[in-house]
Amino acid sequence: MKFKGEIFWQGDAGYEEARVGRIFNGRRPARYPKAVLFAEDEQDVVAAVRLAKEQGLKVAVRSGGHSWAAWGLRDQAILLDLSRMQTMAYDEATGIVQVSPAVRGGQTLAPYLEARGRMFHGGHCPTVGLGGFLLQGGMGWNCRGWGWAAEAIVAMDVVTAQGELVRADAQHNPDLFWAARGAGPGFFGVVTRFYLQTRPLPRALTQSTHIYPLDCWQEVLTWLQETHAAVDTRVELVALSLVPPGMDRHALVVHGLAMVDTPEEGREALALLETCPVLERALVHQVAQPTSFAQERQEQLRQNPEGCRYAVDNAWLQGSPAEVVPRLHEAFTQPPTTKTFTLWFSMAPLRPLPDMALSLQSEIYLAIYTIWDDEADDARCCNWLARQMTTLEPVTLGQYLGDSDFTTRSLKFMSDANWARLQAIRAQRDPEGLFVSYLTSNPLTLNQNPWEMRHV
Repeated sequence: MKFKGEIFWQGDAGYEEARVGRIFNGRRPARYPKAVLFAEDEQDVVAAVRLAKEQGLKVAVRSGGHSWAAWGLRDQAILLDLSRMQTMAYDEATGIVQVSPAVRGGQTLAPYLEARGRMFHGGHCPTVGLGGFLLQGGMGWNCRGWGWAAEAIVAMDVVTAQGELVRADAQHNPDLFWAARGAGPGFFGVVTRFYLQTRPLPRALTQSTHIYPLDCWQEVLTWLQETHAAVDTRVELVALSLVPPGMDRHALVVHGLAMVDTPEEGREALALLETCPVLERALVHQVAQPTSFAQERQEQLRQNPEGCRYAVDNAWLQGSPAEVVPRLHEAFTQPPTTKTFTLWFSMAPLRPLPDMALSLQSEIYLAIYTIWDDEADDARCCNWLARQMTTLEPVTLGQYLGDSDFTTRSLKFMSDANWARLQAIRAQRDPEGLFVSYLTSNPLTLNQNPWEMRHV
């Protein structure tokens, strides 16, 4: 079978670079696809699916390469790499942009749209590809106010397990459309193109930043949890334990980013951040300053250095401040390395979700990005992360696919009803299991919280 793109079979020169060269995480798993195909267009994708069927192989997909677990790397599968498919086309009349899955939301799509006065609330880290990000739901810019990025998918083109290229939207193949918005690496098809509804670019992006010493962690996080639901929904509100620019040690950063059109709107939207009870202890106190997405993306790149070794996990938190905040102590104040950072992300007040596979969220999202350089530190850093997540179990509802690694820890990520519906659609659409599903050490415990199962 002929392809326009290159294919590297296991044992070929260039195979190893094809296998792991595009993986963001410096920890490279010892999993070896039978072949890696760099598809040039939809016809290559169709041909690859048909080749896999003929040879009795499974199909795995890679778009951006940012998956912490490198979900696309599967033994004895054809890894379909979409990095060479870089289509972007904007329709002025509808505000809909067409994009290939490997297009990077911040690095490539954002400047393209900003030149047209538009934006799409893609991933925060600029080098994240849109494919995996959107299939997992898409926790993008101002998710608390604008909703999940997957909600802005109008349609998509999908290559099915039968090797057919079809359109999926609310009217055509609605089962695929439903599943693709939240199934993540468990999706049973290859999306070759997304049709995304863009939004006007805020004309006066405004930010307030307070930086506190770490010994303020309890007062600040308690105040945030008590206050965040009342903050203007045009504000993305986060708290981070990290080493800020110009500092040499970790501090607690509270950052509000107002998606507004005038400086006056920005000051009004960010006003509640000035009510922190320990504001006088702030090391840095910036109030309602102008900023840009380019500046915000640059800080994201600084926080997420490429080539380092990463172990990442997350939790949807639930409970009162008295129940939740004390369990964050070590995560915020005792990081194992200088590059490690902990993210507290506001989702309050929760917006109701449309009918799609993505179906689990709470008012607080907590993610820990453990980052180091030396392989000798693997066990120490991974054990530290595991300890934090165990500490959070009593206040954990579940986890978000985008920052998960099921080879390490698998929790509930979807409602029970949606999980059952997803399995039924998969059984109908891909009865022979052509597409790989979730990479996990135990498929029988998928979408379950293990501590809840222990009490059954």
